[in-house]
Amino acid sequence: MHQKPKNEAHMRSFAALILALLSCPVFAQQAAKPLRLILLTPFVDYGFFGPVKKGAQDAATAMNVQVTFSGTKDGDVKQLANQVRQAVQDGYDGIALNIIDPEAFDAAVAEAIQKKVPVIAFNVDDSRTSNARLAAVGQNMVAAGQAFGRKIAADVPAGSHILLTMHDPNISALEDRARGIKETLKTKNIQWTELVTSTDREQGIKKIRSALEADRSIKVVISTGSADTEAAGLAIEKFFAKDSMIAAGFDLSPDILRLVQAGTLRFTIDQQPYSQGYFSVVALALNARYGVLPTNIDTGATIIDRSAAERVIELSRRGYR
Repeated sequence: MHQKPKNEAHMRSFAALILALLSCPVFAQQAAKPLRLILLTPFVDYGFFGPVKKGAQDAATAMNVQVTFSGTKDGDVKQLANQVRQAVQDGYDGIALNIIDPEAFDAAVAEAIQKKVPVIAFNVDDSRTSNARLAAVGQNMVAAGQAFGRKIAADVPAGSHILLTMHDPNISALEDRARGIKETLKTKNIQWTELVTSTDREQGIKKIRSALEADRSIKVVISTGSADTEAAGLAIEKFFAKDSMIAAGFDLSPDILRLVQAGTLRFTIDQQPYSQGYFSVVALALNARYGVLPTNIDTGATIIDRSAAERVIELSRRGYR
């Protein structure tokens, strides 16, 4: 009877052992474990982030990773910083963070980086203080404000009284946009009245209406974010349609695009949130897999006026704008 060589028998035994180990649930889970990435924002339910989520999910499919979109509902920066720490403890392989405050996240980001978990900023960056985050994906807010100022300058008479709105106080992105606008219009001797409107649309409409009724010398409304741009346009459409108001703002929503198309808003500035979600996931995946260092990506300050509104409306319906 022919016997197989011992070395062949040993090889078969070894192969059987490896197959048994690989079939073990623990080993199988580790072998199949994909990269897990998380995007954290202080206003997780804010409608603006719809395209961000779509971009992140599309990139997750393309890069074969898992992505979670989470954060706080009410802008609680302390709670959000703790969520950064929790994401590290939960074993996420990369974090993209909406850094709306120049100091609140510094320690949490530094701790994550020290533990070899890459962190990048998305949507809003910390441009005022040092921060350990590796890069930022989002709009250059000051430059966007300057682009806005150049676009609206021809429509704003010297000496105008302008209502400048922000949907929330102490948001660095909104303040930076406002700074860029004011710098560009500084030769026009503008009188500025600033108003915090709320992210709640009805509250925003009410506050803007009250401000315009209280001072009829205001004929220009400049908004710095999505919620207040939408509220300003709706307030003008409903209560001041015959007053020849000049209004414009930032970001996209179905109502903002409709108001631009109707001419109630002269234009809006798009920061391309789909790109913010997509490129954040790509940057974190490349870093985690291959050590590719993330780089800053400016997602732009695209001017959407009446002539461009129709095409952007269609893309907005599809979730890309």
